[in-house]
Amino acid sequence: MNEDIQFIIDSTKESMENAIQHLIKQFSNIRAGKASPAMLGSVMVDYYGSQTPLAQVANVNTPDGRTITVQPWEKNMIQPIEKAIQIANLGFNPMNNGDILIISVPPLTEERRRDLAKQAKSEAEDAKVGVRNARKEANNDIKKVEGVSEDLQKNAEADVQTLTDASSKRIEEILASKDKEIMTV
Repeated sequence: MNEDIQFIIDSTKESMENAIQHLIKQFSNIRAGKASPAMLGSVMVDYYGSQTPLAQVANVNTPDGRTITVQPWEKNMIQPIEKAIQIANLGFNPMNNGDILIISVPPLTEERRRDLAKQAKSEAEDAKVGVRNARKEANNDIKKVEGVSEDLQKNAEADVQTLTDASSKRIEEILASKDKEIMTV
């Protein structure tokens, strides 16, 4: 196979894999009722004047399925961390015992579960759009390669379509798994 076409197929595969990895990252931010340190992944703390990710100023743990503990590495950071968690508007109300912050993760209501399922479906659709865009770009690039037989072009386009189908199927599987996780009470 022509090395230009092979390069196009390889970069397309990489683009599609990136879309899937982005989806997985987005799904980790959708809480499904079970406590996870990733729920606080978006929290930024004012650390001596600069916005710093929570994970860089404190230890975040989940001792059980309904509790998250945040233990600052510096005792004087407990107030700014508590404030940052409240500002992040995640629906959490941390309890401060002087040493650590304890966050109780409330169980999800049926309505909230449906909203989260819709959000997950929307994220999955965005990932599929990313995959389809990668396919379209690859097919356009394949047509631009000069000195390649029509058969080779058709084979390359078929390879790209196979990658697209596999990526779409994987997105559907990831969505089904997340949906099951969200809807499980």
